[in-house]
Amino acid sequence: MEVLDTTIVNVALPHIAGSLAASLDEATWILTSYLVANAIVLPISGWRANALGRKRFYMICVALFTGSSVLCAMSSSLTMMLLAHALQGVGGGGLAPTEQSIFADTFPPEKRALAFALYGVTVVTAPAAGPVLGGWLTDSYSWHWCFLIKLPVGLLSLTLVQLFITELSHCVGNGASCSPAACASITCALH
Repeated sequence: MEVLDTTIVNVALPHIAGSLAASLDEATWILTSYLVANAIVLPISGWRANALGRKRFYMICVALFTGSSVLCAMSSSLTMMLLAHALQGVGGGGLAPTEQSIFADTFPPEKRALAFALYGVTVVTAPAAGPVLGGWLTDSYSWHWCFLIKLPVGLLSLTLVQLFITELSHCVGNGASCSPAACASITCALH
């Protein structure tokens, strides 16, 4: 979901700029605000996940990412878009490291390679699918749908995590675990 976000928005950027009465140079700050916020949160994600518990931290990140995506879709000014997309970057910054930690906790060592390979496939295909999906959404509907499409995916992710992932008590600061089938479903839903 996070990897897909940047490529979808990148394609819609000229339409967003026109709708928000911004120049293309100003509109590039939409992507920059996301990436800077993401880069700030990414290195501290492990510490936050251990402090809050991986499941709780992950759900906070998904909720923040999804909620701020809806705010991006509702943006009526460049300033609102920049703030909402930066907030989305904060939520997105914790997604990948926490997903990988949950996989490492869930799968036994002999099955981790397969789990991470499947995860890798989704991460590699998302940048290829993003421009196509972003272009189609923008041309067929409007740029708002480049953000709104994340709402059902985020809600599905929150539901699956709540149902299938449990906090591990033996991990420092409460790790997380889920069945391999549930993790595979969650991974497909996220990317």
